[in-house]
Amino acid sequence: MENLENYLSNAIKNIMLDAYKSVIQNPKQALFILNMQKTFAKSVKNRDKILKTENLNIPPFLISSISSSCNLTCKGCYARANNSCKDLGHEDKQLMSAEDWRKIFNEASQLGINFNILAGGEPLLRKEVLEAASEIKDMIFPVFTNGTLITETYADFFQKHRNVIPVLSIEGNRTNTDSRRGEGVYGKITSAMEKLKERNVFFGTSITVTTENFDDVTGREFLDNMHSYGSKLIFYVEYVPTSQGTEHLAFKEEHVKQMEVRLDELREKYHDMIFFSFPGDEKVLGGCLAAGRGFFHIGAGGEAEACPFSPYSDRNIRETGLKEALKSPFFEKLRLSKLIGGEHNGGCVLFEHKDEVEKMLKND
Repeated sequence: MENLENYLSNAIKNIMLDAYKSVIQNPKQALFILNMQKTFAKSVKNRDKILKTENLNIPPFLISSISSSCNLTCKGCYARANNSCKDLGHEDKQLMSAEDWRKIFNEASQLGINFNILAGGEPLLRKEVLEAASEIKDMIFPVFTNGTLITETYADFFQKHRNVIPVLSIEGNRTNTDSRRGEGVYGKITSAMEKLKERNVFFGTSITVTTENFDDVTGREFLDNMHSYGSKLIFYVEYVPTSQGTEHLAFKEEHVKQMEVRLDELREKYHDMIFFSFPGDEKVLGGCLAAGRGFFHIGAGGEAEACPFSPYSDRNIRETGLKEALKSPFFEKLRLSKLIGGEHNGGCVLFEHKDEVEKMLKND
């Protein structure tokens, strides 16, 4: 586990170095990143101390689904497929309050967690939770949003709070985006990008990559377009086949290798952009990072889950807190299983073997 912790800590250093290079012409943003580098160095020592004194691994990342509803109905949405996201007006009654989330964010900060990805549903539906996140100055909160709710007011909010970073979901060109997300969505997303660029806001884009759109969304035309809009981060998220008959869209081993090669090419060409692939080639890390190895997921009702694609839980954060949730017997079983350390085609291994995961939870 210490080797993995060193690997992840070095990865964070590289991320921050790349981030600094990408904003070096923006003095305020560059200063913010330099200060965060110092903070993250302290976080590494904090996590290492807990590992040595309590034999408890604190992951440097969290994923928090702060909303259980969305204003869009996108094709192939994993959150709707596992019933963790509903239409507006049908939110989970057990939805955590902004104060609940504030407590979680503060505990995460104290434990040395560096990044907390805010997701949903649509996270921008919960401005009060984003405001709570903005108060935690020693953490970075990438907000994965469909981008349609970024008004002038929200753009001003992101400009003011640099630790809350919008990441807008897009499917490539206008045709592909509107086909999956709804008519006119592409125009709303690019309009939001223009608002952010006007304010020199550091932001990114997230693309669900499949075997069919791989060449388009990693191609020069699309990336030049994103670059012109001011996007500094590009997240490629491998498609998880939530709909029957779409299994052919998920990556296999050869596609993962192609992505590795393409990412190296893109990083060489676009020096002021940062590229990520999730889950990417997990062989380097000895398998999946879920269940607390590198991250875990907090559901909108406080459920401590291994991964957003695997909504199974034996503990609730509101009852236990973060540290106790990491001691979950269910998480421990997953980490020791061949699922976490094994090889798989693409997307999420826990989703791919959900019957086994359900059985493991039941036995627990």
